[in-house]
Amino acid sequence: MSLTNEQMIGMYANMKKIRMFEEQVAELFAAGKIPGFVHLYVGEEAVATGVCANLREDDYITSTHRGHGHLISKGGDIKLMMAELLGKKTGYCKGKGGSMHIADLDLGILGANGIVGGGPPLASGAALASQYQGKDLVTVCFFGDGAANQGTTHEAMNLATCWKLPVVFVNENNMYGISSCTLNSMCVADIADRAAAYDMPGVVVDGNDVVAVYEAASEALRQAREGEGPSLIECKTYRHKGHFEGDPCVYRNEEELQEWKAKDPVLRFEKKLLDMQVLAREKIDEIKDSIEKDLAKAVSFAEESPFPDPSEIIEDVYTP
Repeated sequence: MSLTNEQMIGMYANMKKIRMFEEQVAELFAAGKIPGFVHLYVGEEAVATGVCANLREDDYITSTHRGHGHLISKGGDIKLMMAELLGKKTGYCKGKGGSMHIADLDLGILGANGIVGGGPPLASGAALASQYQGKDLVTVCFFGDGAANQGTTHEAMNLATCWKLPVVFVNENNMYGISSCTLNSMCVADIADRAAAYDMPGVVVDGNDVVAVYEAASEALRQAREGEGPSLIECKTYRHKGHFEGDPCVYRNEEELQEWKAKDPVLRFEKKLLDMQVLAREKIDEIKDSIEKDLAKAVSFAEESPFPDPSEIIEDVYTP
């Protein structure tokens, strides 16, 4: 599948935006300005970018506890995201959701989710609603290797294939569920092999190659949109940071980390576009400067915004 220069530059800019957003978040967290846990997407930018580049604004996604990249790629407002991370009233969830629970229903972002494996049932439900209403919408379900072993994920995939629901399951296999390596937590080398159990297509792609991700997602989304049912895409990738900010990462070695950093998806695509003469250094600097300005505005907006009033603590909160 051929991508235009404009599309490739757009995908590069999106990956750069995610990377710089996450680096800014890391600084704010270290400064004590962000409460709660933060799980950064550094190293995995090609997955969300490649998948979401295929989506329409009215398509749906479900996200994970490591969801900032998904939200940005689907069009999330970084000012509202930053305010939410800082616990401010102007944030997406009025400061009550934090990093793991950002949602924007107007953009089809059905929510990041602090529950491992919490997204797949929501994704199949959204896909069922689209099918029932006769809409040609597709839902993308992002989930990690840890969630690949959760019963909720398998139940959702089974239901999706039984009813041929328009949903694409995108597994971000970064090799570690918290501190448990996939080599110790599952017996299959490829999570995508499990798709056969549900009679759905399953493919493995290089999750650090944004074009490879884009192409795999394009085909899977086409099938789903045309009523051919769900697919499973496994994206092999790696998180550069710990499971959460502050994680000492004693469970993996420096050699492994450096091996994966040599395959950095942002730098890799940047080099490719430079070699293809799609991008020039001047354009890269321009993109970076633009993102820096937007991030500065987002941080200022968040820091200057008020905290929710304690009297509002039970407003907008649903308890069954």
